[in-house]
Amino acid sequence: MKENRKLLKEVLRDIQKDMTDEEVLALLADSRVSVNPAEEKAKYTLGQRAADAIAKFAGSWAFIFSFTGVLVLWMAVNAVLAARAFDPYPFILLNLVLSCIAAIQAPLIMMSQNRQEDKDRRRAENDYKVNLKTEIMIEDLYDKVNAILARQSALEKRLNAQSSEANTAEPSKEPKQN
Repeated sequence: MKENRKLLKEVLRDIQKDMTDEEVLALLADSRVSVNPAEEKAKYTLGQRAADAIAKFAGSWAFIFSFTGVLVLWMAVNAVLAARAFDPYPFILLNLVLSCIAAIQAPLIMMSQNRQEDKDRRRAENDYKVNLKTEIMIEDLYDKVNAILARQSALEKRLNAQSSEANTAEPSKEPKQN
């Protein structure tokens, strides 16, 4: 119930105290609770968009195959050049490059994951608000249906009572038997 009130306060800040429940529910039905998460993409900085693009590429098969190709090419060129190689056999320069790539790539991936967690959290909050609004509207419809059913039941009882009174008040029209 606290969540319902919180949502009503958040969504309908302009509710006046003299409004009826019907007016409040009409305001709630007309208000928009959901937010389009795609609109938030434009708010990212250039660095954040670059980090997302790098993380997306670094987690793909294209990256694995291209990176493996670069490593094999690096080692083949240095093995063929032998004495004139820019990075001879133990490939110390290659190890340094790989370490630097890993050192830069890890924080970029973490930044991208943090942003994805934020997106997921906002999406979950959005879903919660929409579900809560729907629950409030369904509860109201349920109350209205119950009220209609109660009125219908009372009307049926009245009709039955009136018809039984009418039957007892009418004189018997059957002929008397001798």
